[in-house]
Amino acid sequence: MGLRVFLLAAALLALSCSHGAIASDPSLLQDFCVADKMSQVRVNGLPCKAAKDVVAEDFFFSGLHMAGNAANKQGSAVTAVNVAQIAGLNTLGISLVRIDYAPYGLNPPHTHPRSTEILTVIEGSLNVGFVTSNPENKHFNKVLNKGDVFVFPKGLVHYQFNNCTTGTVAIAALSSQNPGVITMANAVFGSNPSIPDDIVAKAFQVEKNTVDWMQAQF
Repeated sequence: MGLRVFLLAAALLALSCSHGAIASDPSLLQDFCVADKMSQVRVNGLPCKAAKDVVAEDFFFSGLHMAGNAANKQGSAVTAVNVAQIAGLNTLGISLVRIDYAPYGLNPPHTHPRSTEILTVIEGSLNVGFVTSNPENKHFNKVLNKGDVFVFPKGLVHYQFNNCTTGTVAIAALSSQNPGVITMANAVFGSNPSIPDDIVAKAFQVEKNTVDWMQAQF
């Protein structure tokens, strides 16, 4: 009898959980939730500003017409337009970046843990690619010209390289208000404190002095 009661309770619980998943809110519960950056409340995202205090400027950003400074080691510059720049993006699940590439500039291998990316070349040409997860690690790559579009699936390592003698500009949209970015080289060789060099040496199958040299670059 006790076992039957237990099984019935478990079935009812599973059924209620299933219905809860189906009945969950599929989208926003209000027109907008402008981020209140002064709030001390910590949530998965940002709390909402009072609707009476919302103004048009909360949905506005100016600056993507200006080129980023790509005079650095990688030869690229990212100008982000996410919830940090536009408070009105809070809860809307979208953001934007402009990427400027110097001649032979690189946006190095990186991943966005919370976002798919769709990129459009505005000027110039790019060699782009991404790599699938283990164990296949299949590399998809393509040369893009002005007006071409390419998608980088969520969480996968990807890159863009300007293989031209002139500058290139791209615009990318991302499916998160705060997509995050993890640059592979920075994470492995530039962490603070450093990952022990014997661990990195074994992972990359190289000598420790090579790892020490790589870490010194970051």
